[in-house]
Amino acid sequence: MKDNRAVLVKVCGLTDTVEADYLNKNKVDFAGFVLFFPKSKRNISIEKAEQIMAELDENIKKVAVIVSPDESEIQQINGSGFDYVQIHGEIKDRLLEQISKPVFKAFNIKDIKNIHKYQNNAKIVGYVFDAAVPGSGKVFDWSILNDIKRDAKTFILAGGLNDSNVREAVKLVNPDVVDVSSGVEYDSGSGKDPEKIKQFIRQLEINNKI
Repeated sequence: MKDNRAVLVKVCGLTDTVEADYLNKNKVDFAGFVLFFPKSKRNISIEKAEQIMAELDENIKKVAVIVSPDESEIQQINGSGFDYVQIHGEIKDRLLEQISKPVFKAFNIKDIKNIHKYQNNAKIVGYVFDAAVPGSGKVFDWSILNDIKRDAKTFILAGGLNDSNVREAVKLVNPDVVDVSSGVEYDSGSGKDPEKIKQFIRQLEINNKI
């Protein structure tokens, strides 16, 4: 199925082991887990994340999603089974160097001007471009990404993506990865909806055939 898609897919904010099966069946590429951020309804413990990761297909890359981490949080992630770390907010240089896994640095429309600080850092392997409030399910003005110089780092588009707008997003932004969370959740906002995940993937398959 993945070979029919124009871009890779990251489903973020998993909270239950049953959701691993949804990602496995749809051959999703990345799974994201929100850690150490109680403000988020998707926040879970590392122990819970490891339970879910144990049910994921080995080909799905596991991403720890954290906000302005401290040294203790970094050490906990270093000792876990994640493949990548996605960092929102601030990260001190000395803490960044302590991370033993490749890093996706996240930016929103408020701090995107700071991207130059990370473009020459080999530890940063990708950028995530998100809305002003990550996890809000809101789309931002994609045209602001036109001025971002593309380099060898992975270009990940997030922020309010769903099955009704992801085709347009791919066409206009041409990301390497599309990152979805609220767009594949039940209407109640609690938990991932397997049918919405399927439809999201379906739109990308259609997009590649046009």
